[in-house]
Amino acid sequence: MSATRQRPYGRLLTTAVCMVGAGALVAGCTSNTPESSGSDEGGGDVVASSNDETGETVRIGFSAPAADHGWMAGISNAAQAEAERYEDVDLVIAEGTNDPSTQISQVETFINEGVDAIVLLPFDGAALTPVALRAMEAGIPVINVDREFSSPFAARATILGDNYGMGVSAGTYICSRLGDQPDAVVAEIAGIDSLPLTQERSQGFADALADCGLDVDNRVAAEFTVESGEEAAANLLQAAPQIDALWNHDDDQGVGVLAAINNAGRDEFFMVGGAGSANAMRDIQSGESVLEATVIYPATQAADGIALARLIAQGKSMSDLVSQEVPREIVLNAPVVTAENVDQYIDDAFES
Repeated sequence: MSATRQRPYGRLLTTAVCMVGAGALVAGCTSNTPESSGSDEGGGDVVASSNDETGETVRIGFSAPAADHGWMAGISNAAQAEAERYEDVDLVIAEGTNDPSTQISQVETFINEGVDAIVLLPFDGAALTPVALRAMEAGIPVINVDREFSSPFAARATILGDNYGMGVSAGTYICSRLGDQPDAVVAEIAGIDSLPLTQERSQGFADALADCGLDVDNRVAAEFTVESGEEAAANLLQAAPQIDALWNHDDDQGVGVLAAINNAGRDEFFMVGGAGSANAMRDIQSGESVLEATVIYPATQAADGIALARLIAQGKSMSDLVSQEVPREIVLNAPVVTAENVDQYIDDAFES
C-alpha cells in the first residue's frame, strides 16, 4: 500500500481512469452485444469474445439490503439492468431487507429452488456467512458483494469497493492542493464509526495525508443519512472556525453536509465527497459549490456480480485474462472525479 500512497495525484488519477476503462472492457466482453467505448481514455473499441454468445439459461438469485440510500438503490438498479442485457439470465430478485434473518430466509429459498448462482450483498456479512456456506456446500456458487463474509469458503468470488483506496484518493487529492501548506487545517466527516468500511476509509485518508505532512485536525462521524450529515457538519463547523479542506465520506449524507455549510455561510474551504452521486457531480460541474471533487465507490458491484455469476454458472472465464477461471476476488478502483473529468462519469452516477 505504501507505493500507492506515495504516488503523485496526477498518476493516481490516470491509473484510476485506466482501471475504470478496464472494468468497462470486462463488462463489454461478457455482454451479448459488442460495445464501443465513448471515452478516449477507455482503451478504444471493446472486442467481442465467445462470452458474448448466448449460452444455456442460468437462474441467478439476487439479495441486497433495502434501497433506503441512493447508493444502495443504485446497486440494485444496476444489477437488474445488467441481467436484462443477457438473453440467457433469469434473475430472481428478493425484496431488499435490512433484517439479517429475513435475508437468510431469502438465501435459503434460493437454495431450495436450486438456482444456478447467488449474488449476495449481505446486510451483515458475518450473519450471512453460515447460509452462504450452505449454498456453496449445495453446489451453488455465491458471489459476495461489498460486505465480506467471515469465511473464505462462503463465496466462489468476491467483488469489493476499495474503502481504504477511497481514503487514499481523497487524501492524495487534498495533498495535491495543500501539500505546500503544512499548517493547512483538514477536516473529515466520516460515516458510521463502528463499521470496518468507515475505519478503512479514515485510515487510508490519514495515511495519504501523512505523506505530504498533513493530518486530520477536526473529525466527526455521521450515519450515511442526510439528517445525520447536516447535524454532524453543523457541529464540526461550530468547533472549527477555520478549515482549508474537508472530506465527507458519503455523498448521500453530503446533501445534509452542504446544507449545513450553506446555512453557516462558510466558503473558505473546498470539499471532497465520497461514493460518486449524480447530484454531487452536478455540484462539481456548476463550479458554484465548495464541493469540487468526489471519490467514486462503485454502485456497479452487484452488476459485476451478475456478469460473473453468469460466467461461473456457464463454466466460462473472463475473456481478457489468461487464467481459465473467474478470479476469487476483484477490488474495484476509487477514482477522483473533478470538473476536468466529471463528464466521463456523470451518466453512470446514482441519484442521492
